[in-house]
Amino acid sequence: MLHSGETLLIKEPHIIDLQRRMEAVELLKLMKERYTYEELHELTGLPITVLNRYVKGHVLPSRSRADELFKLFAEKLSLEEEVIRRIRFDEKGYFNNTTLISDTLLLRLIAKKAAKSFSDKEVTVVLTAAVDGIPIAVHVANFLDARLIIAKREREVGVKRFVEENYVPSFSGVVMTLYIPQDALSHKDNVLIVDDVVRTGETQKALVSLTEKAGGKLVGVFFLISIGEAWIKRMRLPNDCKLEILVRLPEPENIE
Repeated sequence: MLHSGETLLIKEPHIIDLQRRMEAVELLKLMKERYTYEELHELTGLPITVLNRYVKGHVLPSRSRADELFKLFAEKLSLEEEVIRRIRFDEKGYFNNTTLISDTLLLRLIAKKAAKSFSDKEVTVVLTAAVDGIPIAVHVANFLDARLIIAKREREVGVKRFVEENYVPSFSGVVMTLYIPQDALSHKDNVLIVDDVVRTGETQKALVSLTEKAGGKLVGVFFLISIGEAWIKRMRLPNDCKLEILVRLPEPENIE
């Protein structure tokens, strides 16, 4: 279930108070995707006009009311369930993640939870692979006040030197390559790998190798969704690397 979190970086009391109130509105907006105003009125006891002003961003709840909303929503809202609701597998075992990665509000709430989980790792760089991992990685990097590095499949014009890693996606029979600028990472960097979905682990293993080649220290890995467990051994994560997964799904049984 969703639990309220403390501000990670800003410690001033008035800023913490404001952020808490704004986070309560974000949760209310997410609840509004599933409930009508009438239903929210029944849940919260607040007038529909007040709820509407909160959702529209016209006013913020008081700190005490924000705390009450957090307590209530903790019983009704699960980020894991919200992600699962957006997953639809096809007959071949693949799913369209457009609905998930386009929901910026949900991603922001998930990123806050991930950032809190890795706040003790002193992350300086969030690393992801183009393209679907970018939305969640941007949010996580923002909350951790870390740099964002995107490993791309093409060499960018204007960058003279790269660190690169070849890999073969399962069942493709094609060698692919990920590139990051050579000066993007250094031995002073603590790296957190973030991605939306891991299934075979080939792409994520390449990110691990890029981190090692560039001299960075891999301190954590965060995935929105993992499918099956075969990828775990393939990635060969360091023993002191923290692994967090929001939603774990079994491998679909009807893959052709």
